[in-house]
Amino acid sequence: MATVINLIADIGGTNIRVGLFADNQTEVEQLTVFQCNQYHSLAEVLQTYIEQKNINNSVINACLAIACPVEDDLISMTNLPWTFSQKELKEQLNFNSLYLINDYTAIAHAVPLLTAQQKVQIGSGQSISNKPIAICGPGTGLGVANVVFYEGQCVCLGGEGGHVDFAPTDVTEIKILEFLLTKYQHVSYEQLLSGLGLEQIYHALCFINETEAKKLSAKDISENAIAKNCTTCEQALDQFCKILGSFAGNLALTIASFGGVYIAGGIVPRFIQYIENSEFRARFEAKGRFNDFNRSIPTFVITESQPGILGASAYLRQKNLINLTTSRTETKKL
Repeated sequence: MATVINLIADIGGTNIRVGLFADNQTEVEQLTVFQCNQYHSLAEVLQTYIEQKNINNSVINACLAIACPVEDDLISMTNLPWTFSQKELKEQLNFNSLYLINDYTAIAHAVPLLTAQQKVQIGSGQSISNKPIAICGPGTGLGVANVVFYEGQCVCLGGEGGHVDFAPTDVTEIKILEFLLTKYQHVSYEQLLSGLGLEQIYHALCFINETEAKKLSAKDISENAIAKNCTTCEQALDQFCKILGSFAGNLALTIASFGGVYIAGGIVPRFIQYIENSEFRARFEAKGRFNDFNRSIPTFVITESQPGILGASAYLRQKNLINLTTSRTETKKL
């Protein structure tokens, strides 16, 4: 009888991480990182891994987390010139089952599994089990997802929440919005809460303060702010933290996220101490008559380096359990 293998992958524009796990274990094993530019296709990467681990003759269930839309059979990767059919990929690699999920769906499934060592709480509040969870992640863009629980299962509610209208809450933010409206017809939160967003906040503040803007990346701005080398960089990072707090607070209100609001993405984990001392949490709670509502909801920064892998394994484990339960039910009917 062939061995059943669970294969998972987190697919980015630069790297692809592939690993294996057993249904009765939470740890991912034999994790391997591949450089995308060294391969012609996703199928080639996965076939290479299968051959390296000598699992060619196994029954393989696979879940792949990928940073692009996955609703259609044809997948066109956002940051790579790779296009493939989900159906054809499954047939080509002879997978028993194949699930492609959005990268934020993967993060959403990872969040309920995070330990105290894989996250940092910012401010007060206490998580309530099986209550809705909200996730947002400033990075290249602004990812958003929500998690609800139904019959003991984790259900991810995706969407494009990062593209909702930016809502300024003070005079400085109104001026930043006015500056951005000279560039865009529509200003979303993503235009401020992303790598590009931090740069745009910096340029807006230079314009407002009538100072010369230097050519600085988001990394430069955050590093200068933390080192206190540049007053405008400090103002920019301060404003970034405030706006992120307001946005996270909006998510908490929208879905009553008493399970917590989690900050993912590659930007915020670089300056956790800074955000702890910022107005992030004050802005999160500053919701008028609903201050107390948000004050009870905890906020966390995800520090786990591989949330996509962790989430893909959680998603596949849940699917395997559902399929097993369904199979047993159908057998009893027969």
